[in-house]
Amino acid sequence: MENTIFDRILAGELPCDRVFENDDVLAFRDISPQAPVHVLVIPKVRWVSMRDMAAADAAAAGRFMAGISLTARELGLEDDGYRVVFNTGRDALQTVEYLHAHILAGRKLGWPPG
Repeated sequence: MENTIFDRILAGELPCDRVFENDDVLAFRDISPQAPVHVLVIPKVRWVSMRDMAAADAAAAGRFMAGISLTARELGLEDDGYRVVFNTGRDALQTVEYLHAHILAGRKLGWPPG
């Protein structure tokens, strides 16, 4: 499997604006934000898609989801709210073949998202 930009960030080969990290996840600011707060959360286990995560150890998947919540807490987003988005596959415009969550916040977010 080819190394992605996220593999390179985890390996320390590329910098990131880190906002949260623990043994299971790394969270950093998106370089092309779509909201006042736009953070990417990546698992430290390489999954390409939601299918990979679902096939994995349920405890690892749970720790990834908990890492998303802990990131939102670290950013102080719990009171006003935030959106978590996963883009999985071509039609969803997944641009990096490494599962990641987008946390969007800092303004009212419209629905439907588009």
